[in-house]
Amino acid sequence: MVPPASSVILAGGASRRMGRDKAFLDFGGRPLIACVADQVRQVGREVIVAGGAGDGLARYAPFADRCVPDAYPGVGTLGGIHAGLQVARHDLALVVACDMPFLNSELLAWFVAAADGWDLVVLQHEQGVEPLHAVYRKTCLPSIEATILSGERCAFAFYDQIRVRFVNPDEIAHLDPGLSSFRNLNTPQDWYQALQQASAPGRNGGPPAP
Repeated sequence: MVPPASSVILAGGASRRMGRDKAFLDFGGRPLIACVADQVRQVGREVIVAGGAGDGLARYAPFADRCVPDAYPGVGTLGGIHAGLQVARHDLALVVACDMPFLNSELLAWFVAAADGWDLVVLQHEQGVEPLHAVYRKTCLPSIEATILSGERCAFAFYDQIRVRFVNPDEIAHLDPGLSSFRNLNTPQDWYQALQQASAPGRNGGPPAP
């Protein structure tokens, strides 16, 4: 059984390499953030867009139940996670980025269900961890805030202060063998390749093969 959870989408980043707000990249005729919101809404009881300055948040309002600015602006991922988790109505919050085109609602639900007894559920693979496809419990808030106030900006610097459930890729291979769900778009080339993948029959994000 999947426990109640909020969904937090991090947006408002600088997007320097992309050159434009990644949330509004066209993906199948829709803003990318709309596709992300569709997937997380199947799992979370509410959708929150977090991050950035208050003046720019209005543009995300059509895709969320509420939008919140960073309480600690300019600190990157940790600031967005903190902002979303702080206002979430549920003890658990599923946190993703606005530029993840191949999210899988079944996998997202698996992560939420795996949070029983843990403060954080996060994928760990050969390249590291994936803090923006993870489930956080509100018990993380004191450690996240202390980390921010210490001047640390690393998104996983507080892990040694909480109970972390590290997920092995083999555990989720039946839902996402290629880990496409964790893919994000940083450059125009990433966007182009994702559009190609999405339109390929039978590929993750594309129509089923005949």
